[in-house]
Amino acid sequence: MTTLTWLIIGGGIHGVHIAARLLGEGRVVPEDLGILDPGDHLLARWRDATSATGMTHLRSPSVHHLALPHDALQRFAGKRKNRKPGAFAIPFERPSLELFNAHCDQVERTFDLEARHIKGQAVHCSVECDAVRVRLECGRELEARNVVLALGSSDQPNWPSWAPRDDPRVRHIFDRTPPDWPARPESIVVVGGGISAGHVALRLIKDDHDVHLISRHPLQQHQFDSDPGWLGWKYTELFTQERDVDRRRRLITDARHTGSVPPDMGRSLRRAIARGKLHWHQGEVTGVATDDDALRIMMEKDTVIRGGRILLATGFDRRRPGGAMVDDLIASASLPCATCGYPIVDDSLRWHSRVFVSGPLAELELGPVSRNIAGARRAGDRIVDAIRSGSISDS
Repeated sequence: MTTLTWLIIGGGIHGVHIAARLLGEGRVVPEDLGILDPGDHLLARWRDATSATGMTHLRSPSVHHLALPHDALQRFAGKRKNRKPGAFAIPFERPSLELFNAHCDQVERTFDLEARHIKGQAVHCSVECDAVRVRLECGRELEARNVVLALGSSDQPNWPSWAPRDDPRVRHIFDRTPPDWPARPESIVVVGGGISAGHVALRLIKDDHDVHLISRHPLQQHQFDSDPGWLGWKYTELFTQERDVDRRRRLITDARHTGSVPPDMGRSLRRAIARGKLHWHQGEVTGVATDDDALRIMMEKDTVIRGGRILLATGFDRRRPGGAMVDDLIASASLPCATCGYPIVDDSLRWHSRVFVSGPLAELELGPVSRNIAGARRAGDRIVDAIRSGSISDS
């Protein structure tokens, strides 16, 4: 059995950043750290998901990245006069996806993180007397004195109840195997009202497809997925003072700009609608008829939309990530959960003296920014601070 001092479960944005923080600032030696993830490489799901949408630039500013210094991405981009056109977008110096991914590669090389990658899927996790034991899908077992659950929601794409799962012409853009991009122009229906749907629709328009976009609500514009006040003390102090976790959940729900697009994307979508490049439909889908030659999407008020395929850009389920593996962990040590099922943790993001959380699992402590890159950086701050304070034992 492999025994580690630190095991990070999840090799996405959060897992990679926290690994860099533990090695760069947390006095953890490389041989004592493992990153468990089923992908062929770290950040594989991030790269697949962002590629599937056609994203060109991130929504977040350049200070949100996976390295340690806040200005690392700007320095990596080089002097302004030497930068490639489009390296950053206004406002807020938002990095291109190409630049951001290249910087992620540098972070991985700096800390030799691929050597720390353990390829596999955790199916069982339990707190033992002096360690946490993890069993992989292949039957292999790992043991770690400290575990960080850096689990995202990428394995939980939200499928509307009306969407057939057995028709290859209906796909979710965040399926583990992303849908094939249409090779020639055709009629495509995109379902969703947020930034992912916008990215997909604009990419399809650029490739001369006949694009229909269905949203349950009007275009909603917000620069970020929550108010920037959540990145400072404007709102977080009040959130921290609220000790009732169910009220915290309501604050998080109210703070999120779910289904919104940034202003520049909103302008592009409205321009495409005005020019007849994009067919906009607002309302609820009531069903789908899967004819041999086309799909017929039925909406309210007897509206019917025909298309050759449907791409779902409907986000992710809101249930707690981790499935049965996290259920087993909870049962093994009676770990506390709120009514919503999410962990109740301390201010160091400890769910148990040997179990830390990041990403969605940390949102009742970190608030609405917990899932994004800024949340990964905050989680890294909390865990490294706990190590520096001497409150974490290596034995």
